[in-house]
This record gives sequence, C-alpha cells and structure tokens, in this order.
Amino acid sequence: MNTSLSISRRDIIEARLAKGQEIVASAVATEFDISEDAVRRDLRALAAEGKCRRVYGGALPLVTPSRPIAERIGKASERKTALARVAAGTVAAGELLFLDCGSTNLAMAALLPGDQKLTVATNSIDIAAAIMKRGDIPLILIGGLVDAVVGGSVDASAIARLDELNIDRCFVGACAVSAETGMSVQEHADAIFKRRLMSRSAITIVLATSEKFEERAPHRIGGAKDIDWLIVEDDLPASTKQALADAGYALLTPGQSAA
Repeated sequence: MNTSLSISRRDIIEARLAKGQEIVASAVATEFDISEDAVRRDLRALAAEGKCRRVYGGALPLVTPSRPIAERIGKASERKTALARVAAGTVAAGELLFLDCGSTNLAMAALLPGDQKLTVATNSIDIAAAIMKRGDIPLILIGGLVDAVVGGSVDASAIARLDELNIDRCFVGACAVSAETGMSVQEHADAIFKRRLMSRSAITIVLATSEKFEERAPHRIGGAKDIDWLIVEDDLPASTKQALADAGYALLTPGQSAA
C-alpha cells in the first residue's frame, strides 16, 4: 500500500469532516477507486484520534456546524411532515400556539386546523410567511434582529416580547437530543430564547427527526422534566426509545395521539 497516498486521502476525509460533511464509505471508495475496507480503515484511524463518529456505512463529524435555515428547509420533508402532523393533532381549540424557528415546525404551518380559533405566535420569518399565506389564522410575529442561522429573532427584544404572552402550547426546535444530556442547540442566544419560551408556555412539545439523536450541540435548553411530549420517528432504534422513556420523556410517534 502507498502510505503517502493513504495519508493524503485521510487528510481529505478529515477536512470534509471538519466542514461538517457526512462521510459515506461507498462514495469515497468510488471517488478514490479503492475498496470500502480501505476507507473503513481511514475512518477507524480518524475515530481513534477523536475526529469523527463511526456510523453504519461511514462516519459523521463530532459536531455539525450550524447551517442557515434556508439550507435545512426542504430536506427530509416527508419525515418532517409526518412529525408535524402528530404535533398538529395535539392542539386544542382556542389555543395560543408558539411555533419556534425550525424546518420541522415550519411543516406544521400548513397542517394546523383553520376552524378552531387558534392564534399562532412565532419568531420565524418562514413560519410567519406561511401562516400569512394561509390567511385563516391570526398571527403574532415576535420581532428583533434576525439571525440568519436560526431563521428568526432570538435577541433581547424578542425575549422581552415573550413575557407579554400567555402561551398555551409551544413547539420548540432542537438541534440535538439525548437521553443523557437532554435537548441542545448550536447557538447561545437561541438557547436563551428557547428556555424563556418554555418557561412561558403551559405545554411544551419538541419534534425531533432521528438524526438529531446522533448530533451534539453545546447549549442545553432542557431535559425530560421541561417538556410534555417528545415527538420522534418510528424508525428511532428501540434502545434509544427505551433510554428516553427511562429518562422520563413522554414519547409520541406517527400513528399515535396524545392523551
């Protein structure tokens, strides 16, 4: 084996991981015209150095860099819609709902019933636009300086506006979820906003696609005691679901309904 070529290839893989890119072993093998076993050796070496997390078929970066909301909208849309449909099914007539920034919460905008005298508050530019386009649900827009990564306002003026609302039910976005470390996000200001939002809401719900259980984020927003429902996908491993249940999370999946 040409050791120098192997190290050069490994350096390229490491650089991609540093940029937050997922590594698929089969794709890398095709790109470099090598065996998947050779790629897996590279990934094992990088994992041993603490530079990636091995997963089936490849590797993931240890921490995924924040990406602007515009890049996240539209990805895994069917899966997000399935979670959003469960979330929309929990609402009760006459409630003031808060839809926090997030592409999964955005999917809820089209699914909320228009005949239950709901009001929607949001700090998200995209969610506000979707509710306005519907025209059948009153909208409260929480303003302030718009954070392009978050997709809305999470500054001091937005937090102050929360204190003027009695929120019946909020849907909070999370970047990473773990039975051990709770729910976390990438941005510090976003975490402060979410914690205040949760404290101002009678009911708190988090929607999480399965990949969020493989992510890490530095800023914790809460744990099982801080939310009422965690809505997850059916394909989340049974061991992960059990760990979440043991940690005190009340889980909902597509096909279930809240009591």
